[in-house]
Amino acid sequence: MDVELTTGQSVIGAFLIALALAALHLAAPRIRKLPLVPERATGSFAGGLAVAYVFLHLLPEIAEGNEAIGEALSDVVRPTPLMDLGIFLVALFGFTVFYGLERLADRQHRAAPVHAVSRSSGGAGSPEGGTATKDDRDPGTEPSRGVYLLHLSSFMVYNALITYTMALRLRTGIAFAVLFTIAMGLHFVLTDRGLEEHYPTRFTARGRLALAAALLGGWAVAALFAPSSTLVVALLTALLGGSILLNVFKEELPSTRRSSFGWFLTGLTLYAALLTFVTALSE
Repeated sequence: MDVELTTGQSVIGAFLIALALAALHLAAPRIRKLPLVPERATGSFAGGLAVAYVFLHLLPEIAEGNEAIGEALSDVVRPTPLMDLGIFLVALFGFTVFYGLERLADRQHRAAPVHAVSRSSGGAGSPEGGTATKDDRDPGTEPSRGVYLLHLSSFMVYNALITYTMALRLRTGIAFAVLFTIAMGLHFVLTDRGLEEHYPTRFTARGRLALAAALLGGWAVAALFAPSSTLVVALLTALLGGSILLNVFKEELPSTRRSSFGWFLTGLTLYAALLTFVTALSE
């Protein structure tokens, strides 16, 4: 069974978690290139872990938030089938916002000129017919600074929401909060890869520092103005949940050429077993 934390203990615990997640953001490029560990292995393992988290914890958590909203509003609004969809509409909004940002970045990449690799000899490795591939792009043709700042800002809000709700997660269950932290930490490593691919010259150490600062900023806001409303917490969790869903399936289910189903299955199985064990203990 979980030990119940006081408000002060949960704030301190959330601060330590925020520091750990911030450190993972800063170290992400090194983690992705660990010696003797192929990036496809670390990426696939993290993907399996995150997918298990989505299906076994995140989706049930959003459903519980829907029940909490119904109870909170039962004295004000008569429950209706439409109201039951409210929390899921918020999650859908979070999903759609991040999908729109990804599409914007992709469209600017495709619209940008590329350097065709013209090899009259048709040597090995040259694109057929001189057509340039994604890897042939000039780094200077990546999406505009405005798109980059918008994309980075959205991830800063995303990070701040994670740590803003962390103290409450610790109070409701230490084990689940720790498992959530593990899932998000590995998820950040792959989010870093996605941003680096979209913005190879713009996303530098400064961008990682901004993402790390957002984690600490979310914790600071929660420490000063702790979330107390069940309704607000449920809505923020749903918004974060929709964003996590999109980012998990976008970053952690990569193309088959850079993934390993064995490592994916290993991460999924281990994390599913942990979640199942912790759930059984909490009953």
